[in-house]
Amino acid sequence: MNAVRAATPAASTGALPGPALLSTADATTFAECFACIAEPTRIRLLHAVAAGGREVSIGELTTALDISQSTCSHHVRKLAEVGFVLLRKHGTATLVKVNPACCTWLPHAADAVMGMLGARPCCPEDVPADVTVRAMRTDDWPAVRRIYAEGIATGHATFETEVPDRRTLEQKWLAGHRWVAEIDGRVAGWAALTAASNRGVYAGVAENSIYVGEASRARGVGKALIRHQVIAADHHDIWTLQTSMFPENRASIALHLSAGFRTLGVRERIAQHHGTWRDTVLLERRRAADPA
Repeated sequence: MNAVRAATPAASTGALPGPALLSTADATTFAECFACIAEPTRIRLLHAVAAGGREVSIGELTTALDISQSTCSHHVRKLAEVGFVLLRKHGTATLVKVNPACCTWLPHAADAVMGMLGARPCCPEDVPADVTVRAMRTDDWPAVRRIYAEGIATGHATFETEVPDRRTLEQKWLAGHRWVAEIDGRVAGWAALTAASNRGVYAGVAENSIYVGEASRARGVGKALIRHQVIAADHHDIWTLQTSMFPENRASIALHLSAGFRTLGVRERIAQHHGTWRDTVLLERRRAADPA
């Protein structure tokens, strides 16, 4: 059985609350595949073939890994049986290449096992009653820029070192997706979306920003803003929201996870901030259903 190609998780009903459990068939498939690569030589072989970027002969692999031809052939067959590699005869030689499906199957399988493919929350429900969200107005700009500056001052909110001017922000932010949160009539935070690309095919992909004023943190302002933001995005043909943030900004990461974002990965040493290389965590949210 070519498990890499065949594995398509289909959840079955379970007694536990939350997302449905993996079916026994899918769990068996995943276990077989993980078991196949639970062997150092196979990991080295798979890496050698993948890193080569082309078809590699058994002879080349034998030399590169300093193992016998019989050992190499045995492990390559095991990888092929599950579907991690594809084999092709060329004269008397056997050529090996990575099955492209496994490049997406491995992270997909890990997400399935860790419950990341189940339904995720739409947005926070426990929004404080004293926080209201409305569209950003012209007279909000002084408060918006002040709150932006307070975020920059934390050192963990953005790579920006100075607040961009109003014209820059107005040109960058999507019209109809600029919000402020108020407490007792005072602007306590803001949120905005920026187009991820100017190419038409990415018209429904945007990057979100959320900033909460220093005096209003830990009061549910972020929850109110992100709830309003993602619901508006879902209803206005924005099918993907993405964001990146410093790993140290744990509160913001938790906020985004509560709104259905999931972590895609860490971009190591992506840029310098005050002369220091910084990592960022990349998160993404897809709306639950898209029209055909």
